[in-house]
Amino acid sequence: MEILTCIKQVPGTSEVEVDEKTGVLKRDGVDSKMNPYDLYALETALKIKEKKGATLKVLTMGPPQAKQIVEESFMMGVDEGAILSDRKFAGADVLATSYTLSQGIKKVGNPDLIICGKQTTDGDTAQVGPEIAEFLNIPHITNVTKIIEIKDKSIVVECDMPNTLEECEINYPCLITVEKGIYEPRLPSFKLKLDTKNREIPMYSLSDFEDQDENNYGLNGSPTQVLRIFPPTSNNEKEILRGSSEEISEKLANKLKELKLI
Repeated sequence: MEILTCIKQVPGTSEVEVDEKTGVLKRDGVDSKMNPYDLYALETALKIKEKKGATLKVLTMGPPQAKQIVEESFMMGVDEGAILSDRKFAGADVLATSYTLSQGIKKVGNPDLIICGKQTTDGDTAQVGPEIAEFLNIPHITNVTKIIEIKDKSIVVECDMPNTLEECEINYPCLITVEKGIYEPRLPSFKLKLDTKNREIPMYSLSDFEDQDENNYGLNGSPTQVLRIFPPTSNNEKEILRGSSEEISEKLANKLKELKLI
């Protein structure tokens, strides 16, 4: 059995500048970390690997420094990792990102099971996992909160729907996205760090893909573009209302009307 987990390097802080022309985050010089939701996907994959004796790979798309999170995944027990890195991939929206990842998955070898985190902290769309599955033409299940059974040809999971918890069985090859808290992510191992410090991490560019049409990647392949993005402004204004309960209630009501909240 082969498992693949998609991971992403995200800014380690909310204080990130934005390119006003492109609407893209300026990541240069910003401390980065593995997307927190991907840690739950990794732990899920590691639990299955330990139970079924599977091979576990990770795949990430980003600049060369994304190597850091691939090495971090090795310290948790991942067997192989690869990076998709090319300037032509820059500025991709969720559709172009998903397509790039699907091409990368074909390059590293189509796995039996793909596990993704629910979403990323820098995009929060929760769309990439399902879109990868659509591009690969494989079934998928989102919002997975529990792995019930791992069979030879399928996996049985529990997923959290808006009003119900549902038990679903899905045949391989397939993709699932897991919720935060499905398992407690493990810490990196210093021993594994030493054991894997020289492990090769291949890096693939557009020229390595089956589809080499530049119009399908990056800004060129993005049907949606951000018109404006900006960090939230900080407002520390406060006002203390004093008086009797009736007076405070009246002042509060007038203030809410003034702010057009009621």
